[in-house]
Amino acid sequence: MNVRPNIHASPGLLRRVPLALAVVFAVLATAGWIARGDGAAPYPYEVQLRAWERASLAGRPLPDPENTPPGEVADFFAGLTPRQRDRLVTDYPLVVGNLPGTPVRLRYRANRHALVDARAAERRRMRDERLSDTGRYWAGRRMNRFDSLLEPGRRILAFDPSGNGRAAEVFGDLTTAERISVVVPGVRSDVVHFERTADKYTAPQGMAEALYREQRALDPGQPTAVIAWADYDAPPGVAMSAATAGMAAEGAERLARTVAALPGHADTPVVLACHSYGSVVCGVAAEGLPGRVTDIAVAGSPGMRADDVDDLDATARVWAMRSPDDWIADVPHVEIGPLGLGGDPADDSFGARLLATGEAAGHDGYFLPGTTSLANLARIGTGAVNDVTCAPGVDGCAPLDPCSRES
Repeated sequence: MNVRPNIHASPGLLRRVPLALAVVFAVLATAGWIARGDGAAPYPYEVQLRAWERASLAGRPLPDPENTPPGEVADFFAGLTPRQRDRLVTDYPLVVGNLPGTPVRLRYRANRHALVDARAAERRRMRDERLSDTGRYWAGRRMNRFDSLLEPGRRILAFDPSGNGRAAEVFGDLTTAERISVVVPGVRSDVVHFERTADKYTAPQGMAEALYREQRALDPGQPTAVIAWADYDAPPGVAMSAATAGMAAEGAERLARTVAALPGHADTPVVLACHSYGSVVCGVAAEGLPGRVTDIAVAGSPGMRADDVDDLDATARVWAMRSPDDWIADVPHVEIGPLGLGGDPADDSFGARLLATGEAAGHDGYFLPGTTSLANLARIGTGAVNDVTCAPGVDGCAPLDPCSRES
């Protein structure tokens, strides 16, 4: 999406912009946006990727992970013997586990290999006296997270321990699902915060699990799958999400590539459920998403990097919800060059279909079981779009024809 000035905001909002920008520059100077030095050791994924690029199999070059379309990747793996697939999984688990187009069950296997390696590396770092106490503490946190992700039955679609780490997990059977929902979370969606014991339903894993269970309760006979997609480098804190779409751009590319590689037929419906900064990722990605994405639903959105629904240039229906006490309403909805996130999706003027949140409280309560907000997201995910509950005072947010994507 082209970046252009957008200052359609009230004077009160504009007065808050300098403070927001000051916060941005302070965070840029002190947080995780500073690049690693040239002398830093390469991440494990980088090491495996370099080896993959030099390797061949039975005289054939391996697919370029950056440029090979998912369909060609799928054809490549379809032509391999079981032993050849096993060799790639063993030698390059991080590449195979993160390569769109690779059969999903093979990705699950590869990511288990990668998690075992990553867990062992963090266990060594926990005992490394060269690290500070803080460094050893975080090594322990990461080791425990990797141990949890290795629990039997978990389906890890993507995993990369590089930097703060990325992950994606599947609930349901992705290969037989007739409908797929992708939960795109917001800030602090790194691998350590991928799941939580306390406040479970504020973390990506808990959000996706709750949505899957709600969909199953709503329509037990319909095969669905839900993906907790924290497979992008999210901002480390709230101030960043209120100021710039920089990290959303790369996330949007990754999201579009993920959706394009999902199994099923080209017309298998896909719904994006985007929370907080995740809605910025979905907004930037909207124009380039495949047609199988029928709906984009945003909750607690600071903006979608667009003036309104038409500006998104998406073929999907766009839904928005915001609880009455969500602090995100106070974020300045402006767009000045690379700064700001655009119009307010929960405002009538944006043109999204406005949904009720019911019992959802604050900024992180949209996926809490028993809430109207979660029920609405599940209805959209199962295709029951005419059964949604509209926001108070809003009439006709649901389409009359469930197959229509007209806004």
